[in-house]
Amino acid sequence: MQLGPLDIAAFVTFLLGVIGISLYASRREKNAEDYFLAGRNLSWWLIGFSLIASNISTEHFVGMAGSGYGKLGLAVASYEWMAAVTLVVVAVFFLPKFLRSGIYTIPEYLEYRYNKAARLLMASFLMVAYVVVALAAVLYSGALFIETAFEIDFEYAIWMLGVLAGAYTIYGGLKAVVWSDLIQGIALLLGGVVITILGLREVGGIDKFFEFAEPKLHTVLPWNHDEMPWLAVFVGGMWIPNLFYWGLNQFITQRTLGAKSLAEGQKGIFFAAFLKLLIPFIIIFPGIMALQLYPDLIAKDDQAYPVLMRELLPAGLRGIMFAALFGAIMSSLDSLLNSVSTIFTMDLYRNLRKGNHSPRHLMMVGRIATAGFMVLACLWAPVIAGAEGVFKYIQMVWGFISPGIVASFVIGMLWKRVPPAGAIGAMILGAPIYGLLLWLLPDVAFLHHMAITFVVLFAWMAAVTLHKPLPEPRTFPVQESMDLTTAPGIKVLAVLLVLATAALYIVFW
Repeated sequence: MQLGPLDIAAFVTFLLGVIGISLYASRREKNAEDYFLAGRNLSWWLIGFSLIASNISTEHFVGMAGSGYGKLGLAVASYEWMAAVTLVVVAVFFLPKFLRSGIYTIPEYLEYRYNKAARLLMASFLMVAYVVVALAAVLYSGALFIETAFEIDFEYAIWMLGVLAGAYTIYGGLKAVVWSDLIQGIALLLGGVVITILGLREVGGIDKFFEFAEPKLHTVLPWNHDEMPWLAVFVGGMWIPNLFYWGLNQFITQRTLGAKSLAEGQKGIFFAAFLKLLIPFIIIFPGIMALQLYPDLIAKDDQAYPVLMRELLPAGLRGIMFAALFGAIMSSLDSLLNSVSTIFTMDLYRNLRKGNHSPRHLMMVGRIATAGFMVLACLWAPVIAGAEGVFKYIQMVWGFISPGIVASFVIGMLWKRVPPAGAIGAMILGAPIYGLLLWLLPDVAFLHHMAITFVVLFAWMAAVTLHKPLPEPRTFPVQESMDLTTAPGIKVLAVLLVLATAALYIVFW
């Protein structure tokens, strides 16, 4: 697709506007709390849009739409709809504990609950995973999208994305990230709506689409399905990556840790949860439309959405949509870079390098770390080209660390006597157990592998606790300045969200 002068002007204007507003919003950052947590002063609407914009990127428009185009169809929407339910748990159960303790990072919580070794172990796992899974996947899928839709060299696109996202993240910190997310999140949602409307018009309307797509519009697949069995979705393995991603993942939770109060954080999370229910209609539906319209032009599933966009958009809208998708890539990259630099600086550097580190010094370390991680991710991104679909790659590889981390947090929160050896052992054992299951049972859904791994780790933690429990529960610090009043009407919102999710599953059974 060739971009005309109007397209280029729209793209450049959007990009410069996002960067300018983001840097202006973050101009007064003076210390680590300002840089990493936006001064703990974020409002609910900023948190909600930032959660969605950081989460939804080209790994969704490429990978999730590709899964819709391929064998999963609308069943892949379970990652979105079950995430909405998971966010209820995060808002009600996790967030109050995190804000009360005043932590900068999620691994920091493990030091208070267990010991410093548990914190350092989780931080190390997250740092590696962010580079080889999250950052690299966003760079790869973004570059693939740009190459397919706009005929820009793949390697050049990777470095272009990495350098641009790294530049204003290095300068602006979390406040720059959430303001860019606000603008890009709105553009992303509007752009997805435009593509969906144009696709429906091209296929001949809603009735024609549903007539063709009916075999793919089922969210509940057999219990023994090799990728998305209903048993794993509702009561099994899908809860593991969802609880990890939405509740224990620095990349996502960092903006909730920056909330000005518990109520603002909870409202932001619920706002994001309701938006999650809409995402499949602007990502997966177009992927299925691509199968109806352009199957001969699509060489592999991950090209479905880029090809649809390339063929549907008229001159003038191309630059706007390019800007929206480019913004989606940038919003995920800047959030990831800020989070991984926060973990490196606050969990590893500050703890392992002796000395008295001033807040300004830590901010500078974070900026240098951001640049370093950006380069590493750009170098690793092309490796993902050999994976069987970028979305499946992301979900599967997270399984090496997520069961151990979820077990350490959830069981440790519910069972106050679990000792450090139980949590540390669970995080270490999770990767080899999960890897062994992938090798021994290759035809079984990896979500079942996650569930089995979690059960084994629970047994380990129970055995260690029964053998040598903590003599007394750990004492947590309390952030006196934080307003920990629960958001009004939260129970009603939770019920409405769960009912809305159930209604979607019933409609698309």
